[in-house]
Amino acid sequence: MNTFSPQIEPHVTPQALKELGRYDFPDPVAIDPDGVGIVAVGGDLAAGTLLSAYAQGLFPWFNEDEPIAWWCPEPRCVMVPTDYQPSRSLRKQAKKERWQLTLNQAFDDVIHACSLPRSNGLAEGGHTWIHDEMIEAYTGLHARGFAHSIEVWDGQGQLIGGLYGLKIGSIYFGESMFHRTSNASKLAFWGLMRLCEQGHVALVDCQLPNDHLMSLGATTLPRTDFLTQLDTLIANPTIKWQNNSHRPLAVSRLDSIESWQLKS
Repeated sequence: MNTFSPQIEPHVTPQALKELGRYDFPDPVAIDPDGVGIVAVGGDLAAGTLLSAYAQGLFPWFNEDEPIAWWCPEPRCVMVPTDYQPSRSLRKQAKKERWQLTLNQAFDDVIHACSLPRSNGLAEGGHTWIHDEMIEAYTGLHARGFAHSIEVWDGQGQLIGGLYGLKIGSIYFGESMFHRTSNASKLAFWGLMRLCEQGHVALVDCQLPNDHLMSLGATTLPRTDFLTQLDTLIANPTIKWQNNSHRPLAVSRLDSIESWQLKS
């Protein structure tokens, strides 16, 4: 009988990632001692640039008609997956819904849904920072095995929620989430917590705090603490998330031990 052996993510040193880009990013603490958050402007969104930036604690955040801006906020919003506790109402909803979670089955659909103004809490026609240039860049990282999506499907097979971000070593850099049905994004987030916990991903970077993330149990770290931990987190080996590595998961099983099953 053939059994599936989970692949371990290829080891990439933090220094190697930092050297992928052709730009020298400044030290966030030295260049931004007051903690405004923005540390550099310019450059490009090539895969090497993005991976180099993330390895140094930076991420891009800018509107379509603005120069590329690189951020490292003070403080940093984070979530420890093993500390996550879903609300009682979310647990009750998960048990009764016939929805399913999947990994990396509809990345393009998820990132485009996240780009819609309504998905970002903006009025119809409002600006969104997930514009075409960002979509192209993160879709490229997905093709290279760094960017991942979690999808939520209803009983009729319709995509009703999801999220996407990057996994490097034992840290997941969350980017955005969306929902078309109430609480679908919260169930995607719960699914992410379980997947991270089972795959030994120690920290989820939520970037900037907001009411929604804090309601899910996120907390904040001083920027210096986050940056100090980053090299170790990146260097830790974890299970590789592939398009076909995990079975679909019924949301009713999110409370089960080892809920995300590896494909055999």
